[in-house]
Amino acid sequence: MARSFLGIDGGGTKTQVAICDAMGRILGAARAGASGIDSVGAEGAVVGIGAAVAAACEQTGLANTPFDSVFLGMAGVVSEADRDIVREVARRLALGQVVGVDHDIRIALAGGLAGRPGIALIAGTGSSCFGMNEQGERWLAGGWGHLISDEGSSYWFGWNAIRLAVGAYDGRWQTALLAPVQQRLGLQEMADIHYRLYTQGIAKREIAGFAPLVIEAAEAGDDMAQQLIRQGVHELARMAAAVAQHLGWRAAPCEVTLTGGLWRAGEPVLAPFRAALGSMLPLARVVVPELPPVLGACVLALQQAGVQVDEAVRQRLGAQKELVE
Repeated sequence: MARSFLGIDGGGTKTQVAICDAMGRILGAARAGASGIDSVGAEGAVVGIGAAVAAACEQTGLANTPFDSVFLGMAGVVSEADRDIVREVARRLALGQVVGVDHDIRIALAGGLAGRPGIALIAGTGSSCFGMNEQGERWLAGGWGHLISDEGSSYWFGWNAIRLAVGAYDGRWQTALLAPVQQRLGLQEMADIHYRLYTQGIAKREIAGFAPLVIEAAEAGDDMAQQLIRQGVHELARMAAAVAQHLGWRAAPCEVTLTGGLWRAGEPVLAPFRAALGSMLPLARVVVPELPPVLGACVLALQQAGVQVDEAVRQRLGAQKELVE
């Protein structure tokens, strides 16, 4: 029987899986609900991963077959104890004997640079930065959660949009964010915001959904929104610079790949980010991700099984990435 390899991207809102062979051909791919252990716990991870793997296996005819190698990139994995929880999830699902586990930004790096050394910077609902150099040394900056970190993330931009709108309502400053924030919160009067936030409550992902309002206001010329974007991308660049410093790239060439929903805003965010990064890491090169994170997990599954991921394998995976996007 041909060897099969499983890559898993387990997040706080969805789980993506892909099955490939040793040549990099995608045999099956599927998605299901959340499986990040910081969001749904171990039992939720079993459900989310199990559903996605079962759907992908149905496409391949490999149902209930253990894989030769499995790699799980999981939101919420920080410590070795977290890794043990995910390994137990894999054991319960009988995914295979060779199981690798790491945080989700590890697979973002493996996919973004197709296995090459470098830095991956995530700016989605949260933010974090991870790098690995030629010697296998690694460093992670940010990613400490929305209470104390997540600078430059969609949550951070959304939270600040609400904060700026409240200040504008008070008369402390002027910003075009006031009206759209009030409308998005569904408030008849801005004075109702206290009840909306503290009594009804508001989820982290809902706050992150306010980030596009900042982009729109900045593009329309709002000074405070433009300042906020510059501040946010500066913090993201500082994360990348911190990783580069630890890995010996502060004054050496390195590649930085960007992943996460914030970057889909395009030049209003990318242009000031490139400027900020260039001032800190003049030899860094920002590159478009070659592969999505779930295929980065496949790359790591192949590598940990001793399969050489050469240019032909990378190209084969890249040619099929629409199957998982």
